[in-house]
Amino acid sequence: MPTTKPSNSDAISLLKADHRKVEGLFQRYEKSRSNSVRLKLAHEICLELSVHTTIEEELFYPAVKGTVDGDIYEEAYVEHDGAKSLIAEILAGTPDDDFYDAKVKVLSEQIKHHVKEEEQKGGMFAQAKDDGDVDLVALGKAMLARKKELVAQMKSAGVPKPVTRSMKATPPAHSSPLA
Repeated sequence: MPTTKPSNSDAISLLKADHRKVEGLFQRYEKSRSNSVRLKLAHEICLELSVHTTIEEELFYPAVKGTVDGDIYEEAYVEHDGAKSLIAEILAGTPDDDFYDAKVKVLSEQIKHHVKEEEQKGGMFAQAKDDGDVDLVALGKAMLARKKELVAQMKSAGVPKPVTRSMKATPPAHSSPLA
C-alpha cells in the first residue's frame, strides 16, 4: 500500500498492488514467532488497510457507484466496516493478549474474501473497467496523491480509530474470555 508502486498508474492497478502488499504482510505475520516482530507487522497491516480503505471509500467507491452492481457496492462498505472493527481491536492490543493472533487471522480471512470479490471476474474492478465511464488513470493519480498524504499523517500521528460507515457504533457487551 503506502510503499508499493503500481505497475500502472490506473486506480485498479494501485488497489491490486495494495492487496498484494497486505497479503505478503499477513504471510510474514503468520510465519513469525517473535512477539515484537508480530506487533510491528500487525501495526503495519493496520496502517496499510486504514490507508487503503480510506482511499477506496473517499475516491474509488464514489467514482464507480453508478457503474457497479448496487449489492456489490454496499457489501464492500460493510466488509470494510467489519475489518475496521478488528483493526481497532488489534491496534488496542498486543500479541500477549487473549485472541490477538485470532483477530489478525480473522482479519486476514476477511481481507482475502473482500479482495476476491473485488478482483474476481464480474467483480467490482471488472465492472468498473467494463463500464468505461470512469477515467481510471485520473482516478489513480488522485488516489495515489491522497494515499501519500494519509501515509504521512498516519506515520506521524498514528493510525486513527477507524470510523464505520455502514454500522452503528454500539459496542457489544464484553465478558471474560472462555476458560
